[in-house]
Amino acid sequence: MYALTNCTLYTGHQTLTHHAILIDGNRIVDIIKSSTLSENCRLVDLDGDSVAPGFIDLQLNGCGGVMFNDAITTATLDQMHQTNLRSGTTSFLPTLITTADRDMVQAIELVNAYRQRRRDNVLGLHLEGPYLNPKRKGIHNESYIRPPDRPMLEKIAKSGRETVRLITLAPELVEPDDIRLFAAQGIIVAAGHSDASYEQAMAGFDAGVRMVTHLFNAMSPWLGRSPGLVGAVFDRPDVVAGVIADGHHVHFASLRLAKILKQNKLVLVTDATAPVGTQIPSFAIGGQQVFYQNGKCVSADGTLGGSALSLIEAVANCVRHVGIPLSEALRMASSDAAHLLGIDDELGYLAPGYLANLTIFDANFQISGIVEQGQFRADLRRSIAASSSSET
Repeated sequence: MYALTNCTLYTGHQTLTHHAILIDGNRIVDIIKSSTLSENCRLVDLDGDSVAPGFIDLQLNGCGGVMFNDAITTATLDQMHQTNLRSGTTSFLPTLITTADRDMVQAIELVNAYRQRRRDNVLGLHLEGPYLNPKRKGIHNESYIRPPDRPMLEKIAKSGRETVRLITLAPELVEPDDIRLFAAQGIIVAAGHSDASYEQAMAGFDAGVRMVTHLFNAMSPWLGRSPGLVGAVFDRPDVVAGVIADGHHVHFASLRLAKILKQNKLVLVTDATAPVGTQIPSFAIGGQQVFYQNGKCVSADGTLGGSALSLIEAVANCVRHVGIPLSEALRMASSDAAHLLGIDDELGYLAPGYLANLTIFDANFQISGIVEQGQFRADLRRSIAASSSSET
């Protein structure tokens, strides 16, 4: 057993100072006043840094120089996880964008096997496509976008929520029974890359759509006479919206208004790609070359191709540019995602009995340490510096 001391704890419910968090094995044992710590307890002084539940990313295409679509392998998932740790993300959904059925089956089989040993790192698969609207395809490869195929839908559904956690589709192009097929298995259905009218979006929500993927991006906008998918999600308090808070995908004023309207149903996602954690100048996605310049990922025609965002940067942007209190921004990166996934009894909070996945950061939003399944690591600043040095 050991205790993290001299820190500010953001538990997901409250903010605590002059408290310590006790960890034994892979679990949080207790949170107590520092003055009551036993003399025999091993202490880890965090020098005034902040501690929050480990971040959970619902949409991660790649990072650390790799893309999940390019190499659907254990090595890719391992590389994504190790890169994530350096920016405070302890759990994620590897995201497979629009591709062939054989790749989808391969990803399902891989994630199912990977979760047998790393279930708290990879929480399941996010299938973003291929049942999308070509009018809102974004960077997705249109040659793979296709209408739903019932046998394939049944294969996805049969894999269950422990393997496929989330699927993004265009609700106007699928039958309500297709949505209900996934929802009945506990798979979260998200609307995205969609040109749905307000009425079509509402019908999708009624059928079981619980989320929208990257709010404002690749979806029908909110107009006075045509509220579209954006207007529909603002009119449904029960529907969660993922949002990319990098200042490129969404204007910070739009993010501020979305937070007012959605409250605790607005979740931070990265939509991250290969450049995160590296300095690579370009990469391929959706059959196109995407260039990483000035913190932005764009194709030759100016289409956004994912992001170069980490969740700690998203949290910082919410605090610095949107005016969201730090405690709330941290919930958007952890607790609210855990609640959506139905795992908030084990992840997303600092509380006795919860898995000890913790993010530690300083006043400048630099990750200074991590606790992964109870194992404390304080070498992250040095590993980030060494990685940056080797790549320049």
